[in-house]
Amino acid sequence: MHWMNDLRRIDLNLLVILDALLSEQHVTRAAERLHLSQPAVSHALARLRDLLGDPLLVRAGAALAPTARALELVAPLAEALAQVQSLLAPNTFDPASARRTFRIAMSDYGAAIILPGLIGILRREAPGIDLQVSHASREGMLEGVLNGDIDIAVGVFPDLPHELRSTPLFEEHYVCLVDRQSLPANGILDLPTYLARPHVLLEMRGSGTPEIERTLTALRERRRVAVSLPHWSVAPQIISGTDLILTVASRALDDIDQQTLVVVPPPFVIPPFSFVLTWHKRRGGDQALNWLNQRIGEGIVRG
Repeated sequence: MHWMNDLRRIDLNLLVILDALLSEQHVTRAAERLHLSQPAVSHALARLRDLLGDPLLVRAGAALAPTARALELVAPLAEALAQVQSLLAPNTFDPASARRTFRIAMSDYGAAIILPGLIGILRREAPGIDLQVSHASREGMLEGVLNGDIDIAVGVFPDLPHELRSTPLFEEHYVCLVDRQSLPANGILDLPTYLARPHVLLEMRGSGTPEIERTLTALRERRRVAVSLPHWSVAPQIISGTDLILTVASRALDDIDQQTLVVVPPPFVIPPFSFVLTWHKRRGGDQALNWLNQRIGEGIVRG
């Protein structure tokens, strides 16, 4: 592509600024992220526009929107910077003295399982390693890893793009959470009762739990979702004292109030699934990232 010739005329500092601008889509936020002044970033953007012959970012209300050319640059730019970082990194990674910030995307379910053990390991072994944890849909997490905004994503990703690498952390299965008083007298949640009752769905921007819906579709059945939530923390309180049902990964229910709530098997077979850690293949030579990936697996709270 002809723009690759243009990139050869741009110094590394401009590439770093361009990466921040494309990520933040806001001059002030990009300046804060880079610890530069706003005029310096504005000047760099003017240089980039001149060198690349494209406005790159155009005003859209209070924000800046990337042009088609800018969107074309996102992936190769992230890859180029990652390769430079890998090239300049020392041959060995010393966690005790390292100073690094990693951006990790995960749900609150993943955070509850991973972060307690991982943070303990980091404070003991790598106190200079900082984490920025974000929450998004499955699609949003993968997009972040692909475009370089996220270093690691942790979650359920049955269909990974070929650019990404992954390692399984553990196998999971679904269970149902109901109010103890709403459970049938025989203590069994059967399929007619499951389908007749309203449900709570945990979803982030429409990602939902497609494994459950696919299984019901195969059975030619549907459930009614009465409450849709983007996070887990309030879900047990919603179930308590109601006829609602929550079908969710089993490890999410380790600490529920068993006086009022009860966990029962779903009345139909939902295939188990792998909870995985994924990163971009271009980061394969990043020793610090490889070290963190291993520690994430070691720090998982066992269920």
